[in-house]
Amino acid sequence: MTAATTSRLSAPATATTPEQAVIAEQVEALTRRLRLPYLRGAAAEILATARSQRWDPAEVLRVVLAAEADGRQAATIRNRRRRAGFPSGKTFDTFDETASSIPTGSQHALRTLEWVARRENLCLAGPSGTGKSHFLEALGHHAIDAGYKVTWTTLEQLGVLLRRHRVDDSVTKAIDRLLRTDLIVVDDIGLLPAGGDAAEAFYRLIDAAYETRSLAISSNIHPASFDELMPATLAAAGVDRLLHHAHVILTDGDSYRQREATTGKGVRPLTRES
Repeated sequence: MTAATTSRLSAPATATTPEQAVIAEQVEALTRRLRLPYLRGAAAEILATARSQRWDPAEVLRVVLAAEADGRQAATIRNRRRRAGFPSGKTFDTFDETASSIPTGSQHALRTLEWVARRENLCLAGPSGTGKSHFLEALGHHAIDAGYKVTWTTLEQLGVLLRRHRVDDSVTKAIDRLLRTDLIVVDDIGLLPAGGDAAEAFYRLIDAAYETRSLAISSNIHPASFDELMPATLAAAGVDRLLHHAHVILTDGDSYRQREATTGKGVRPLTRES
């Protein structure tokens, strides 16, 4: 339920008459029959509050429907987070935008998600430890909160996907399943050379998503140098499509992990029992 709804449910429950108890049982049965679990969970409190505050019937109807709608929305968001496959649960709550080398204006513009609605791409390229993955994961959580579907993957996982589905010639169907989401994030490109399967799968994803879905990638090298990681023909064709409608942002600076390690902020201080 929304804050406005819960604030209306502060009145204590009143004793029910036998007739009211029968109605409550009928409401319980109907909500199970109609598969309205969130309405069922809130019904007793809502009805008690409605009686004590003498709500208009239309207000009762609005509140019970809002309880079900809010519950379903929360469940949808939880399921989308689970299915996205995020690695660590990092959000903007723990992201220091002032310490990031991504320009603040660019951060704010990307958080509007207008580029996702336009099916544009995002490429973050720069040294390891400059906050690329943290920003992309936070952006993914933010997109889910805004109603989008997100998938998080890596080149290695794409390679495994291709090998698994090549056996029964279902690679195209597997790529199509990735495209059922609005935003596909491919993280940590460039740490290792891409094997043949990973390179092919990455190209297939770029080609299939071109102008139909948004891709967001993090890479240790600029996409223009992807021919260092994969066959030149695949790199050229893939990068051509990837960058056609892309926002390319370069990160720089020292690794924040190294900074935290050298300043003692990477761990909690050890304690001794007296």
